[in-house]
Amino acid sequence: MSASVKDRVIEIIAEQAVLEPGDVTMEQTLQDLGIDSLGLVESIFAIEEAFDIQVPFNANAPEQSDFDISSVASIIAAVEGLVKEQTA
Repeated sequence: MSASVKDRVIEIIAEQAVLEPGDVTMEQTLQDLGIDSLGLVESIFAIEEAFDIQVPFNANAPEQSDFDISSVASIIAAVEGLVKEQTA
């Protein structure tokens, strides 16, 4: 796991949750952190902007998305995959 991608994603998630990055753990879900559906969408936009990527996420049908939002770790892994695809 790339430290820079991991750290930046955690910063974005922490900002949405109004927490310090150190308070965000890999196993937490966005729900655990108090991030609602609007916060999720804002997080996705911030991630897309930070990494210049397109996240395959449909806010109207998140369960049908290819982007795994089940935990902080899964979000980081998904972002790393998208960043890697973009640079390949």
